[in-house]
Amino acid sequence: MLSKSAEYALRATIYIALKGSEDNKLGIDEIAKAIDSPQYFTAKILQLLTKNNRVVSSVRGPNGGFYLTDAARKLPVRAVLEAVGEDGIITKCVLGLKECSESRPCPMHDQYRAIKAQLRQMFEKTTIQALAEESAKGKIVINNRPPKKKA
Repeated sequence: MLSKSAEYALRATIYIALKGSEDNKLGIDEIAKAIDSPQYFTAKILQLLTKNNRVVSSVRGPNGGFYLTDAARKLPVRAVLEAVGEDGIITKCVLGLKECSESRPCPMHDQYRAIKAQLRQMFEKTTIQALAEESAKGKIVINNRPPKKKA
């Protein structure tokens, strides 16, 4: 449903919110490994997320890395999708038509309108922090590794 860029951007942002802070900045290697993403691809996504420090903040240098500010943690998931240019799922026609509206609908317009509204609500009401907290509780996962077996 979401592009790989959007998936990895969400995973990376959740991981950074979970493990990073202004005092504990995370490196690309760690982030890529934690979210099962190729390092090069992760770097490109982080570049989009850090543009103007809108979602993710970064510091260069030996003590540098990536982190989220308190304000960024309160951002809705939609901010992540917008940062990587992937909010089309809630803004565009499901069939990819340039012009799709109430007056000129595509064949799936009526059915998708309700779904799009639900997605918009979910992406706008769910914060990055809420997802990080759920992840910390072990209720959600952000990688494809099998769960650890209990001894």
